[in-house]
Amino acid sequence: MELKLGDKVPEFAGEDFKGKVFDSKDIIGKKTLVLYFYPKSFTLGCTKEAREFKITTQTFRFFGAEVIGVSPDSPDILRSFHEQLELPFRLLSDPKKKLAKILGVKSRGLGLIPGRETLVIDKEGVLRLRFRQLKVLGHVEEALDKVKELHDEE
Repeated sequence: MELKLGDKVPEFAGEDFKGKVFDSKDIIGKKTLVLYFYPKSFTLGCTKEAREFKITTQTFRFFGAEVIGVSPDSPDILRSFHEQLELPFRLLSDPKKKLAKILGVKSRGLGLIPGRETLVIDKEGVLRLRFRQLKVLGHVEEALDKVKELHDEE
């Protein structure tokens, strides 16, 4: 069943490239969470998207949000991607697409291409934005606009 806007997001956990477990319980209740799912590290579009999130990470944090990238890439690939781009946020490895499935992130191309989606989950764990767009442009702007809106509501 797909999560819709206004739905409470189920608890989830994933492993980052350092082998550390991220548990949604550690963030929900404390701050807004921006999860961006991307298909493949080191591709032109995914590199551009990561760089856009990188340059706006401080702004997201200013407005009380944590950014986390999620990809089906292995932890080793994510480590290289993270180091090469000097990313200031965590990357979670989701090779079996468990997180994508829990959160309703859709694959493309008959299920062969992992989805590119950005989710904004508010402090209470409610899905407030789902931006589905294969193109890179728009993900950061949409997420930041929603985060600012949530911040203003507080």
